[in-house]
Amino acid sequence: MAATNGHVEETRVWVITGTSSGFGRRLVTSALARGDRVIATARSQEKLDNLVSLCSPDVQDNLRTLELDINEAEDVVQKKIDEAAAIWGRIDVLVNNAGIGYPSLVEEGGNQLLRRQFETNVFGIMNVTYAALPHLRNSPRNDATVVTVGSRSAWKTELAGIGPYAASKAAIHVITETLMVELSPFNIRVLLVEPGSFRTEGIYGQGYNTSNPISAYDELRNVSIKRFASVPGTEKGDPDKAMEAVVDVVRGEGVAKGRPFPPYLVLGQDAENDIRNKCAKVLTNLDAWQDVTRGVNFS
Repeated sequence: MAATNGHVEETRVWVITGTSSGFGRRLVTSALARGDRVIATARSQEKLDNLVSLCSPDVQDNLRTLELDINEAEDVVQKKIDEAAAIWGRIDVLVNNAGIGYPSLVEEGGNQLLRRQFETNVFGIMNVTYAALPHLRNSPRNDATVVTVGSRSAWKTELAGIGPYAASKAAIHVITETLMVELSPFNIRVLLVEPGSFRTEGIYGQGYNTSNPISAYDELRNVSIKRFASVPGTEKGDPDKAMEAVVDVVRGEGVAKGRPFPPYLVLGQDAENDIRNKCAKVLTNLDAWQDVTRGVNFS
């Protein structure tokens, strides 16, 4: 029950995408441990069943699963999200966690790979968001929340092989920032999570694109492939701690207690460094060209 005699219960109903592993799986277990209810989604029912088996029996009554491919047609996704909302009669928190990365040099990947990258990381996320917003507006709470998991890669773009992925993350960052303004009148909070490198399962599972090798890039591609291959297992970020922080922010407790709700949550010192470096680089360039920047107005 959402409310009794005008009192809104503390329990939140979460819909979390991409929960078969990584951040998503940890978000499920963290939210459940706080006493919240979770509808966990993923493309594979088998992996969702495995997720249920990993959860403590004493919280399984608060967990439901829903097979969902965020790249399906909008009407299909809408039907699935409506089905999720019907389970407990509402949605209070949407977490857009599902995503994918296709490492590739820009020219070698071409528009075909770029479109495939955007299909999941932008259009798929928006499919789910569009479907969930009517339910979030109807949440009995005054703190319904959209959480979008972005990436520090939107800030660290000067890296061979990261272009298509970073572009998709930059795009969803911008849309998320606009939603912060557009959803504010409905008391819907929006949180953009910007993680650095974390030791999660299968994060580099797609492999480097070599389907269209261009000989001029042979040396650069080989260096880039080696760099990507060297990352797994060396990440300093603890995904359990990261997702505990996200749940803290949504619930206003733990590390978030007594603090105003943040529009951004940067996770990992590497992410912090990359954002500070990018900001400094842009400001330095702005200062160096200030005369030109300011010299183009009508006299």
